[in-house]
Amino acid sequence: MSGGSPDARRRPFRRPVRSLFRARSAASQVLLLQILVALLLITAAVIALVLQSRPDGEQAAEHHALAAAESFAQAPGTAAALRSPAPGAVLQPAVERTRRGARVDSVSVMSPAGLRYADSDPALVGTRAAGAARAVRGPVTEVSGDGPAGTARAVVPVTGADGTVVGLVSAGVAVGRAGHPVDRHLPALLGSGALALVLAAGCSALVSRRLRRQTHGLGPAEMTRMYEHHDAVLHAVREGVVIVGGDGRLTLVNDEARRLLELPADAEGRHVGALGLDPAVAALLASGRTVTDEVRPAGDRLLALSTRPTAPHGGPPGTVATLRDTTELRALSGAAEVARERLKLLYEAGVRIGTTLDVVRTAEELAAVAVPRFADFATVELLDPVLGGEEPSGPLTAMRRAALTGVDPAGPLQRAGELIAFDEPTTPMAAALAGGHAVLEADLRVAHGWRAQDPAGADRTLAYGIHSLVTVPLRARGVTLGMANFWRSARPERFDAEDLDFAEELAARAAVAIDNARRFTREHTVAVALRRSLLPRVLPDQDALDVAYRYLPARAGGGGEWFDVIPLPGARVALVVGDVVGRGLHAAASMGRLRTAVHTFAALDVPPDEILGHLEELVARVDREEAHEETESAAGYGTEADAAAGADRGSGTDTGSGTDTEAGTGASGAGLTGATCLYAVYDPVSGGCELAAAGHFSPVLVRPDGTVEELELPAFPALGRGGLPFDSTALELPEGSRLVLYTAGLLAGPGRDTTTGRRLLREVLAGCADRPAEEICRTLHETLLPDHHTEDVALLVAGTKRLDASRVAEFDVPPDPAAVAPVRAACVRRLEGWGLDELGFATELMLSELITNAIRYGSPPIRVRMLYERGLICEVSDGSSTAPHPRRAADTDEGGRGLFLVARFAGRWGTRYTPTGKVMWVEQPLTEGAGPAPEDLFDLDGPL
Repeated sequence: MSGGSPDARRRPFRRPVRSLFRARSAASQVLLLQILVALLLITAAVIALVLQSRPDGEQAAEHHALAAAESFAQAPGTAAALRSPAPGAVLQPAVERTRRGARVDSVSVMSPAGLRYADSDPALVGTRAAGAARAVRGPVTEVSGDGPAGTARAVVPVTGADGTVVGLVSAGVAVGRAGHPVDRHLPALLGSGALALVLAAGCSALVSRRLRRQTHGLGPAEMTRMYEHHDAVLHAVREGVVIVGGDGRLTLVNDEARRLLELPADAEGRHVGALGLDPAVAALLASGRTVTDEVRPAGDRLLALSTRPTAPHGGPPGTVATLRDTTELRALSGAAEVARERLKLLYEAGVRIGTTLDVVRTAEELAAVAVPRFADFATVELLDPVLGGEEPSGPLTAMRRAALTGVDPAGPLQRAGELIAFDEPTTPMAAALAGGHAVLEADLRVAHGWRAQDPAGADRTLAYGIHSLVTVPLRARGVTLGMANFWRSARPERFDAEDLDFAEELAARAAVAIDNARRFTREHTVAVALRRSLLPRVLPDQDALDVAYRYLPARAGGGGEWFDVIPLPGARVALVVGDVVGRGLHAAASMGRLRTAVHTFAALDVPPDEILGHLEELVARVDREEAHEETESAAGYGTEADAAAGADRGSGTDTGSGTDTEAGTGASGAGLTGATCLYAVYDPVSGGCELAAAGHFSPVLVRPDGTVEELELPAFPALGRGGLPFDSTALELPEGSRLVLYTAGLLAGPGRDTTTGRRLLREVLAGCADRPAEEICRTLHETLLPDHHTEDVALLVAGTKRLDASRVAEFDVPPDPAAVAPVRAACVRRLEGWGLDELGFATELMLSELITNAIRYGSPPIRVRMLYERGLICEVSDGSSTAPHPRRAADTDEGGRGLFLVARFAGRWGTRYTPTGKVMWVEQPLTEGAGPAPEDLFDLDGPL
């Protein structure tokens, strides 16, 4: 037992050398201290040697200088040269040779009076040396300066054969040049010091390693704390601790373990089998097995033992065991186990109940949670309005069984879907509904009130073995939704008061989830109905495209996916697919806004990119208005309706279970920002298709030869995110192509991302490329969509057609009023060729007016085009972008009645703008009596 770090105790002791210098453990500190002492001793010895060797260096320099001077003085010829008439000339070369040969710094020969005859420095020749005359009496040595930079000087006399002093010789040498004794002994000194340091470090490392093994790498503070913990474990801890060695002998035991096991005072060191312990306990302690809270008897006690190896990462084997006295807890373990199981069941109920927003499914989840851990059978009955998503209403005397779960599918209880009556007031069900709380029938065999409702059914139930019942009303937000009944048959225990409390808690959680599902069902039904009412109920009649569609609202929730097919002038057709962010009523209303706006802009025959630009402006304006309304509402300026809605939303009770309903999330002002739209216009005359998209998936094109490609459109963000200006793409589609427009819901699926969904879409389309549009729609629906899709799906498949060239007539019109009649006659001849003679008069009149207007007010080029489709379409185009406007002419006006006549004869008429000008168009249905009779043309007082 130690207070040190477990990692430090488990780590192997073979560590890098650098770990020895980490002064965290006591061993490391001892090692560092010993090394520091050795370094200090070696340093002191070197310093003492240096200080001692300083006088020796000076003395050596003096001896060197004296020897050099004496050698020169006693050299043969020195005395004779001094007696010669010119001693300097004779001795100067010898002085220089002596200086170099004796390795001195200076040599000088002087007279007995100190006058220099020769000197190693020629500049000093003839000068007198101070103090040199003292050497006449004998050799003189002296040192000037300190340290190696000082100079040792020796002066010796030169005697002649008669013993008289004939001159003096001086030699000087630097103390450092003479050689310091330390320099001679320094290598040996350093080597000895290094060897001593290595030996000291090695010895210290051995001592530190042994100390580390014994202290497990602990520092002084950790060792102190370890001792304190060890003492606390031995004497203060109220949990028994026993350590058994690998040989089965008791190594350590604390006071509490001695008491629990009734061990003798000399138990430590003895084998556990010889301590008189219970054989099972002794075997467990000696086995080395790892157990957790294993209960074993020890005398009159029940001990919970947990064992672990003492050295799981290496070291001497052994086992440490902890012992707790569970004798008193054993008496409460049964009740605690039941309570723990109930808490666990309530937790699971919070997780498992309300996973979907389906009323019946939520009721089935409640019954599934209760069986078999709480009851053997569970039934849930709900009021019919609740099952339909409506507010609970009507008497509580009859409910429909929504769920039945039991241990035996062939049980005696009535099946799900049947109507269950509770009109007998003596039944526990009626009492629970009347009182609003759970009712317990512990023994159904003596419950006569329960039998009164259905005696025959009660007899079958009792004969099966059902003997106990708890019935609980399902109430949420103060309203009764239904009731839950829990029955026991297989287990003999009856329900008791504690079971009653648990059943009420379980039912309360389930009731909130059921009510959430009910409210969602109501909101979902309303939202789906609203969306369906806003979407096209039938596709408009047109011959340009073979269109099939699918609109599939999600089972849970619903977004703002939408589509549209809009006939346009000139036999063209617009295809629209979009998606609004959010769910519920708000998303449906937002979708209606966008769809209405698209219809409005399409009626103006605006190009696709301009339509998206107008929608962008609309979305920005609507979001600003909604943000302003929310700000005013937050400031307290909301309407009474807003206040009532807020009060209704605040009346609920949040229990932490269930799922938020669509009413809570869909009603928020999410705005229109983020809505997507794809707008395409197809012209069956030219086969051209112009497309533009804002944040939407590009359509997929299936060509007649079966190739499938995803069209590349300019990428723009969703509406409201600043995508202006938008761009469109124009391409020509071969006849028989399939254009597939869809929303993101088609790509969604379990474990499927968008990339995978688009790849699967292309693969499915490649396999059914030659099929009609309706079959392609059905194949995509059956192949790509799961049974329970979570997203709305809008899908359009359009097969392209071409208008036969024989049904198209085009004429160029010269800008001359005289050209009106020939063009008009050519048009009438083409009508006769098409068999439309009955439309000749009206067509001739309208074309005359339109062509005349183009010549008079427009600009070249002027062209006339006639299309024979579901009706007769006549178009007059010119290079001017100024459109005429109809007006009611006065009686005295000479003009102004041309467009009046066009409006009277045409079924539809209008103007659309092109990059090169404008097109005036009129459509006439092919039914008889579509236009006014010629005699009515002069009834100018009639309606337009």
